[in-house]
Amino acid sequence: EYVMQHWKEDFMFGYQFLNGCNPVLIRRCTEIPKKLPVTMDMVECSLERNLTLEEEVKVGLLSGSLEGHTVCCLILNMKDLEFHIFFYIFQLGQKPGPDNPIFLPSDATYDWLLAKIWVRSSDFHMHQTVTHLLRTHLVSEVFSIAMFRQLPAVHPLFKLLVPHMRFTIAINTKAREQLICECGLFDKANATGGGGHVQMVQKAMKDLTYSSLCFPEEIKAKGMDSKEDIPYYYYRDDGIKVWEAIKSFAEDVIHIYYESDEVVCEDVELQAFVKDIYVYGMRGVKASGFPKMIRTRETLAEYLTVIIFTTSAQHAAVNFGQYDWCSWIPNAPPTMRCPPPTEKGTVTIEQIVESLPDRGRSCWHLGAVWALSQFQDKELFLGMYPDEHFVEKPVKEAMAKFRKNLDEIVSTITERNKNKKLPYYYLSPDRIPNSVAV
Repeated sequence: EYVMQHWKEDFMFGYQFLNGCNPVLIRRCTEIPKKLPVTMDMVECSLERNLTLEEEVKVGLLSGSLEGHTVCCLILNMKDLEFHIFFYIFQLGQKPGPDNPIFLPSDATYDWLLAKIWVRSSDFHMHQTVTHLLRTHLVSEVFSIAMFRQLPAVHPLFKLLVPHMRFTIAINTKAREQLICECGLFDKANATGGGGHVQMVQKAMKDLTYSSLCFPEEIKAKGMDSKEDIPYYYYRDDGIKVWEAIKSFAEDVIHIYYESDEVVCEDVELQAFVKDIYVYGMRGVKASGFPKMIRTRETLAEYLTVIIFTTSAQHAAVNFGQYDWCSWIPNAPPTMRCPPPTEKGTVTIEQIVESLPDRGRSCWHLGAVWALSQFQDKELFLGMYPDEHFVEKPVKEAMAKFRKNLDEIVSTITERNKNKKLPYYYLSPDRIPNSVAV
């Protein structure tokens, strides 16, 4: 209801880049993109700090690039004196020109609204195809298949990882049969259906690197790690806490079974597992940064954290908010029936309505985002291990410590969310399923 009531507001538009369904695209901008020929004259009336555009860049401009199949958007987000993202500049194509205007908050009401709707639609496609499908579902399947191929059920790393692979291969098989196949839901409801989603996945593979799956490293690489500069980035704050809890747990288990780095090097089944992911999952592409083998306990702890975090927390962060953010169609249109505007001053409310998806496609979309946002019956959340794969007392003590750390994170997030109109709870451990199963 909150999204439905406030979706037109610029604050809500900006907030979603930080804590919405797709909080992974925003990054610090060190220079104005050459493809975005914005000038001081365009933005002077909207700047609060009496700085030039170049000075705004130095103090911390944020940007996002949405290279969707339907439209490509370049966005600049500026912060106000209270650090809220408040001001946006974007164009709906990558090539500057008279038929590709730069849209500003000072434009006519309907010009600005339609431009924002186009950005939201492009963001939806990036989220659904790249952030959600590729970077959680398909990557998690790579981990699952390699585990079942290479690690015997008695191996401690199989016991550690198998709860985080629960139903992943099954749900992805179902997706290939009903969602992303020919005449599937993507074709019926989404503008990227009919093969566009496949092109997007293939293009996004070049950015699917090992370091990009290391949560703290990726946040830092995007220049989004400073709480002082960007204090309301709850996806970052909660994600770091969960990452550290998972890594601590992985380290505890590793130190029980691996007395030294030499033991790690000599574990032929572990090395086969790592090689399988590199050779078959990443197609042996060196640029992916995925290791061919692991030589130290420290590296192994990070590697296992990447797997567990991706299959649990990262998927939760980008999946279970879909009904919240995408069920109000103008905030996340799955398709647009008219081309993007090529000039300003001509948009009417009738044109906006004609651009939005029709009733049939809206219904397909609504059913999909509702279904994807539901927890399973008897869902197993992070830290819950009812199947006793481990019988050793030290591991059970490590699990108890892990659950205690997670409970503390839940308490911290619950306290922060009190009295918030827009609480952020997608990375609260009591809402993070163990595996990609929806």
